[in-house]
Amino acid sequence: MKRIRAGVLDVAYEESGPAGGVPVLLLHGFPYDIHAFDEAAATLAAKGCRVVVPFVRGYGETRFLSVSTPRSGQQAVLAHDVVDLMDALSIESAVLAGFDWGSRSACIAAALWPKRVRGIVCGAGYIVQDIARSLEPAPPEAERRYWYQYYFHNARGRAGLDKNRYELCKLLWKLWSPSWAFSEASYAKTAKSFDNPDFVDVCVHSYRHRYGLVPGDPAVEDTERRLAALPSITVPAIALHGADDGVTPATPPEKQARFFRGPYERHVLAGVGHNLPQEAPQKFASAVLSLRE
Repeated sequence: MKRIRAGVLDVAYEESGPAGGVPVLLLHGFPYDIHAFDEAAATLAAKGCRVVVPFVRGYGETRFLSVSTPRSGQQAVLAHDVVDLMDALSIESAVLAGFDWGSRSACIAAALWPKRVRGIVCGAGYIVQDIARSLEPAPPEAERRYWYQYYFHNARGRAGLDKNRYELCKLLWKLWSPSWAFSEASYAKTAKSFDNPDFVDVCVHSYRHRYGLVPGDPAVEDTERRLAALPSITVPAIALHGADDGVTPATPPEKQARFFRGPYERHVLAGVGHNLPQEAPQKFASAVLSLRE
């Protein structure tokens, strides 16, 4: 495990592969951690990529440098964390690949700072949050899938995540990847990351901010204003969707294609749920490798 100061964080990350290889950043989301990429990262490193896999703020050994920094989990700060890490590691441009929060960070970085991004692999496609429309009701089936987000909107849900983080997050793994028979040992390996002292604050803020229920970090207000326009992605992009994803099922192609203005591919992976890199590591790695040039 390595550490480096990047922006407002002391980032813990794993790095593998040759130092001169094409940089690849693998980005996890909630409630997962860097172990989702263990197999995919090994494949990419063996193929000559410089692979960097950071713990997102609020997870694992990553820590805030100051007690005064807002424990924000909003989309803009997560994307800034990625660019700050690239700056700290002297990476001019990289392939970004992620799922859940990590997919959103990759989309945002590609849309707002395209010169820093060679290409992206984005789980569930374009998932930049449209906060202005977040209170518009979704179809009942979609609302059912988002129960955990509404749960975190109140004090009871925050306390529930704090007290039952192991059990609650394990339930989400089961619901979101119903065809994936993960082992207790595999889940427990990741669940250690939820013991981070900022895990609850960052997660709760993330799910409240996206509905406009709490203010964001003032440092990224301009970025959030830019994201309100739902900017397009012009770099090469591959959208991967799990056919069995229990929280963000694949939408019709035409609903997302308009957000991708550069080379774009869309693939739906049969028998795969939400945790794309851990459930289909070779397919995930193959998508990344196709963007190296």
